[in-house]
Amino acid sequence: QVQLVESGGGLVQAGGSLRLSCAVSGRTFSTLGMGWFRQAPGKEREFVAAISWLGSMTSYADSVKGRFTISRDNAKNTVFLQMNSLKHEDTAVYYCAAATPGRTMATTRYAYSNWGQGTQVTVSS
Repeated sequence: QVQLVESGGGLVQAGGSLRLSCAVSGRTFSTLGMGWFRQAPGKEREFVAAISWLGSMTSYADSVKGRFTISRDNAKNTVFLQMNSLKHEDTAVYYCAAATPGRTMATTRYAYSNWGQGTQVTVSS
């Protein structure tokens, strides 16, 4: 079983930055495709970013492209989400997710079999 623990959320003003971290244990991290999703109140959980096993490929939702960067450190079993130029509409609970073995770069939540508990990001306007 894979365990994921997010950290780094908080309250920030519009235009500011936050860096989310997700520590992963329970499986060889470098074999896992990883993703970040978010869910705002009353809305569906939506894809934010994905990264391949070794970090050579990344994918982003159009709404965050150019502002967010996903990365990973396989030596530390950690995946990151650097969020810059934050907007009020980025306010949500952010979830780290590990893809089902053999999947990578997936943008659908159904390709991910393990999830963290979520971390709240609030952007004040």
